[in-house]
Amino acid sequence: MKIYVPRDAAAKALGAEDVARALEAEAEARGVSVEIVRTGTRGMIWLEPLVEVEQGGVRHGFGPFAPTDAAALFDGTLIGLGPVEEIPFFARQDRLTFARVGRIDPLSLADYEAHGGFVGLRRALGMDPAAIVAEVRESGLRGRGGAGFPTGIKWETVRTAPGPRKYIVCNADEGDSGTFADRMLMEGDPFTLIEGMAIAGIAVGAEQGYVYIRSEYPDAIEVMQRAVDIARDAGVLGDVLGSGRRFDMEIRVGAGAYVCGEETSLLNSLEGKRGVVRAKPPLPALEGFLGRPTVVNNVISLATVPVIFEKGAAHYAAFGQGRSRGTMPFQIAGNVKHGGLFETAFGMPLGELVEDVCGGTASGRPVKAVQVGGPLGAYFGTAKFDTTLGYEEFDGAGGLIGHAGVVVFDDTADMLGLARFAMEFCAIESCGKCTPCRIGAVRGVETLDRIRAGDGAATELLVDLCDTMKDGSLCALGGFTPYPVMSALRQFPEEFACAREAAE
Repeated sequence: MKIYVPRDAAAKALGAEDVARALEAEAEARGVSVEIVRTGTRGMIWLEPLVEVEQGGVRHGFGPFAPTDAAALFDGTLIGLGPVEEIPFFARQDRLTFARVGRIDPLSLADYEAHGGFVGLRRALGMDPAAIVAEVRESGLRGRGGAGFPTGIKWETVRTAPGPRKYIVCNADEGDSGTFADRMLMEGDPFTLIEGMAIAGIAVGAEQGYVYIRSEYPDAIEVMQRAVDIARDAGVLGDVLGSGRRFDMEIRVGAGAYVCGEETSLLNSLEGKRGVVRAKPPLPALEGFLGRPTVVNNVISLATVPVIFEKGAAHYAAFGQGRSRGTMPFQIAGNVKHGGLFETAFGMPLGELVEDVCGGTASGRPVKAVQVGGPLGAYFGTAKFDTTLGYEEFDGAGGLIGHAGVVVFDDTADMLGLARFAMEFCAIESCGKCTPCRIGAVRGVETLDRIRAGDGAATELLVDLCDTMKDGSLCALGGFTPYPVMSALRQFPEEFACAREAAE
């Protein structure tokens, strides 16, 4: 009998370790031979801990599973969810980047290869670097961590840049509220990130890579370190699969500064310096880590590369719309009935994702607003729910996809309070490098407090201040903070007006 129990941090927080121990104890008490496989999570967080039992080659789910359910499971009387991959939330997905997550033992190379692992790397090893980069460009892959810059263009810049050494740096400093895809991928399928980084290294001529992980992810740090050691011992790293091409990598841990999610701050921290923003130019692609040409990509960007080389650029580009090709792992959180990770092709309307796929709010009250793109993303009210999920489409509607965190709020949400939180967050997390961010965020909090207190003239001041921050900040922290503030003001002006009326 084979039973799958997730070891993902979210599942563990909901009791997965107790469930695994209860299943082991029940099997021992009954004298039943059981193989318990620890996996990542399928991403349906409301069902965690989600236990899966293989029946006739099909995995059936039981969840949320409590330790007291172990006896009923072995008795065959526990009511289940049916085949896991037929659960509507899961069945509607286009799983490419996350195809293996939740299905395999994340630290088993045999499992990884049995599910398509290293097919892409072996293909890339038979190509010259220019052809590898061309394949990435043809796929339409764009950066999955922020502005959506074309990955192939960044790689080509590094490939052709002069320099005695080049580097691959993976940005795993996933600090945006409502995001967890990087963590989920690293804990559930670490070898795909290793494979993607190796392909990137071969493509641009880099022999060394670094994964910069936020310190708040102890499970991801542990899994990634063990995976790197396993890959090196197996000959995946070093002399890559015995090909004569070299690539190795290290895991580095950040110290908890939000601003280190910005690539130049990350590079400073990686070099042992204070995590502050660097002025651009020069771009990291030309003068990055230790002043050398450096590819800096997000976890999901790099982890998507293997499937592009396994399936082909045309296969990947067939998903999506316009200039937004492929799939995106949307991470749904907040006041939502069915929260979790939903990987789908670009093009689905926001309202369909929130209301149909995720079932609306957990409270049962109407949805009021959704914030997409982390704490610096714009709020979209229901009037904008027909906006399709794509980079240009969201930009045209005054928002950003960013890292694809989707946080849902019901009709009790205080939009002025949420706008203030965004400004306060920026004030606390600012590295202090540039004046618009360092001073502007503090003045923004004060201005919002004046509006709350009934100062009617402060609204116009808030607009001017946000324009200054957006145009003058050196990095996304100060530059994007006006998005949630101004979207709240423009879509819910009555709440800002009511604050003045209440004070009067």
